[in-house]
Amino acid sequence: MDVQEYTKQQLALRNGQDKPQIWVAFKGLIYDVSASRLWRNGKHYEHWAGQDLTPELKDAPHTEKVFEKFKVVGKLKT
Repeated sequence: MDVQEYTKQQLALRNGQDKPQIWVAFKGLIYDVSASRLWRNGKHYEHWAGQDLTPELKDAPHTEKVFEKFKVVGKLKT
């Protein structure tokens, strides 16, 4: 998969507020969740877009399969 890399700072801007894109990272991949009504305005329950949500998934009522619905737009630069 040949995708662009983004820093945590670049990801942070895709929070639905600073830029119109609503992106989240999980396990090193960045997903565009803009189309999801559950991420309206960049907020999903107590989570905010523009972040790496990998450590927070363990508390979610769903599994990581939820990310299969969304397009990968990049990789998180480490």
